[in-house]
Order: sequence, then C-alpha cells, then structure tokens
Amino acid sequence: MNTASMETNPPSPWQDTPAKSERIVCAITRIASVLRSGAWQFATTEGLNPTQVDILEALRSRKDGVRLSWIAQYLGVTAASASDSITSLTAKGLIEKGRDSADGRAVALRLTGSGHDLAARISNSVSFAHDAVSELPPSTQEALFESLLALIGKLQQSERFPEIRACVTCKYFAINRHPGTEAPHHCTLVNAPLSVSLLRLDCPEHDPAQTAVAVQNWQELESV
Repeated sequence: MNTASMETNPPSPWQDTPAKSERIVCAITRIASVLRSGAWQFATTEGLNPTQVDILEALRSRKDGVRLSWIAQYLGVTAASASDSITSLTAKGLIEKGRDSADGRAVALRLTGSGHDLAARISNSVSFAHDAVSELPPSTQEALFESLLALIGKLQQSERFPEIRACVTCKYFAINRHPGTEAPHHCTLVNAPLSVSLLRLDCPEHDPAQTAVAVQNWQELESV
C-alpha cells in the first residue's frame, strides 16, 4: 500500500480565520464602539445620556422640526424611551415643541439656540475619527465611502436600517443620467450632475421617493 496516499494534508494555520463578512462586520462594530465611547464621554461631561446626544445630532440639520415617532424610528428605540429623553432635553432648554409645518395639529420638535450650540459641539467629541479618515489617501476614502454606501443599501433593502435622507432615496435623484462620466447621476432639484463621491446620506432638501423607486435606485447603484 502506498503510504503517501494515506497521508493527510497538514492543517492550514489560517483555517480558523473567520469569513471575510464576519471580519468586516467585526471591524465596523469595533469602530462603532470607539465612536460610541466618544459620545459616552461627551454625554457624561454634559450630563446627558447617549440617546439624548443622538437626538440632538438628529435635530441639528432638521430646522423644520420632526415628530416624536420619527425620532424613535430614526434611532431605533421605543417611543417611550424617546419621549423620556425628549422630556429631559426640553427641561434643560435644549429642545422646544412647536407646530408641525405639514400638519398644524401635530407637534414638531426643534432645537433651541442652546440646543444648536450643544449639538455643534457633539461633532468635536469624535473629531479624532474625522482626522483619521482625512489622513487616508483620497482613493481609499472614496472606495471606503462607496463600500459603506453599498452596505447601507443592502441593509435598507432588507428593512434592517432606519430611513435616512440619502440622495439615493430622494425623488430628485436621477440615477445614471450621465453614464460613463465622473458624475453619472443627476440632482433634478439643483439641475446638476452628481458624482458618487458627493452623494449625501443626510440631505436637508431630501424629499422621499416612492419606495419601489428607492429600492430600484439602490439596486442600480450597485451596477453603475
């Protein structure tokens, strides 16, 4: 008997390496943890909890105000939890309640002047992350942004990601209007070509497209 045929290949030293998808999710989780830590430190210093910090950030660019139900959905928390945080922020003079511009019977939440000042300082709590990203080569930044955008698209299509004011989900977004160019897409609101690197994830002028159109945009973006 040929003893060589009975021999087995030695185990690979890398055979226990997790799948690439697991390592990518692990990396994102660790980055999120570091950013969350920065928010915790800021919250502690200002006498806030992380949810309250998230609410201030969410309201910063929404001058027309938003409803309580929107905040709860956006942050992925219960309405009761969001309500408790909003009550506390209102008592601190950081949030005020007014009438919704779209429905005078509904209540809209907006930042006060003090709330805006504090929200502006929140970004500084994670400035180290902005600095780290800015030090990456431009090509790496662009590839990273496109990859994260694609991942957000997949999560949105699976309904595992809260609605965001992204260009891709806006009725003014015309995908691949200018194929083969550096700015293949188009924003009909400002009537100008739009490159992938300039796509926004939180645009103040966002007007939601129909769900079917948004889903189709995400899918087509993968192939552009």
